[in-house]
Amino acid sequence: MNTLENTAAVGIPPIESAAPATPAIPARTFQPKYLLWIVILAIALLVPFFVKDPSHQNLAILILMAAQLGVSWNIIGGYAGQISLGHAAFYGLGAYTSTMLITLGSLNPWLSILAGGLLAAFISLAIGWSCFRLKGHYFAMATIAVAEIIQIIFTNWEYAGAAVGLTIPMDKQGWSVLIFADKEPYYYLALGLLLLTLLANLLIERSYLGYYFRAIKDEPDAARSLGISLSKYKQIAFAVSSFFTAIGGSLYAQKELYIDPASVLHTGLSIKMALVSILGGVGTLFGPIVGAGVLTLIEEGTRMFFGGSGRGTDLIIYAALIVIIAVYYPSGVLGWFRQMFARRKAQQSQRAQGEQV
Repeated sequence: MNTLENTAAVGIPPIESAAPATPAIPARTFQPKYLLWIVILAIALLVPFFVKDPSHQNLAILILMAAQLGVSWNIIGGYAGQISLGHAAFYGLGAYTSTMLITLGSLNPWLSILAGGLLAAFISLAIGWSCFRLKGHYFAMATIAVAEIIQIIFTNWEYAGAAVGLTIPMDKQGWSVLIFADKEPYYYLALGLLLLTLLANLLIERSYLGYYFRAIKDEPDAARSLGISLSKYKQIAFAVSSFFTAIGGSLYAQKELYIDPASVLHTGLSIKMALVSILGGVGTLFGPIVGAGVLTLIEEGTRMFFGGSGRGTDLIIYAALIVIIAVYYPSGVLGWFRQMFARRKAQQSQRAQGEQV
């Protein structure tokens, strides 16, 4: 009788010489939130077919452009945790670079917009090299100073139009020159740029860069002890954020066909970029979109109701929102919704347990 037969005779189950089982990989299930975002994207694509009023179309474009700027700022301010209040400098650099290349250099607008983004990213490296030596509110103050210096330079630079500004001629129209008589093409340009910026944020969020940025934001000393170069990855976040911000500025120049230092370089624009992200939910993917919708409606609403006599009312509302968010909703509107749904789910679970008892 062999060994297996002996073990079976005494009631001991035989030992099978099988290879260890490979752990099963859970199948990816389609989550309801994906369907929600698909529906929202479909609605966004169809908006120009149902909204024919040019003023309403322009409002939609402004919301998309503000959302794109908030998403761009979120890379440095939300993920990496470096509060920049001088991002209007890169917005203006993108607008002026593309406009000057078009009007003075006769360069194709598509290449001019790309050149504006690359120039802003390059200059951000020079700015970050010195400003990232500072921390906290000192860094924020330094970015404001840099933005003010750039605004002064363009205000006194005659070749760039000085305080008068620059105008893009309308001698041609079409996608080759990005000049249109209707609002629909600008809407799709703004939507496409927002989707591209969201895609960049999503790739960063799910890559090692996103983990490094969050580590720098939450535990910089621990990140440094693990060998993460804080200055290097702050520079990367700053450059990517500046690139997309400058692209947004170039799109603004193409839409308005006129820029000056007061329209693309003022400090209030930097504050709005930060507030869009903070209001919606800083460090989240879709929070800036929510914040852009709220702030743009407030800004346009105050202009509609108060006109010229209410100049600065939107800034007062911005300041009040900053206080309310900091005190009551530090995670933003999106975070507040998540907390509300989580609280409701917990209450339903407690009721279900109580009924079972």
